[in-house]
Amino acid sequence: MLKRSKFCLCPSGYEVASPRVVEAIYAECVPVLISDSYVPPFSDVLNWNSFSVQVEVKDIHRIKDILMAISQRQYLRMQRRVKQVQRHFVINGPPKRFDVFHMTIHSIWLRRLNVQIMDFSD
Repeated sequence: MLKRSKFCLCPSGYEVASPRVVEAIYAECVPVLISDSYVPPFSDVLNWNSFSVQVEVKDIHRIKDILMAISQRQYLRMQRRVKQVQRHFVINGPPKRFDVFHMTIHSIWLRRLNVQIMDFSD
């Protein structure tokens, strides 16, 4: 069913991470992130605005209008980008360049670098 959907709703849950987002990306469906404070995976590297729709909880009642306002051309561009970022969410054994393993290591490295920079600025 996800494979046939243009948009996949990904409401935030009680956990920090949700498989909904990755499932949407695997299905080549544009994720619709429904949250007020969700930080998407690898947001330090990936431009989530280019391949997902972000909806605040207070705007849930407008979700149909928000999605209907996205033109076919814009949707196709977003879906093409979903396909491009798919490789960053794939688990390979052994790890391959730019897969989820490398993306995770890179994110950790960036966070450590930012922490060190903040420590020096004190």
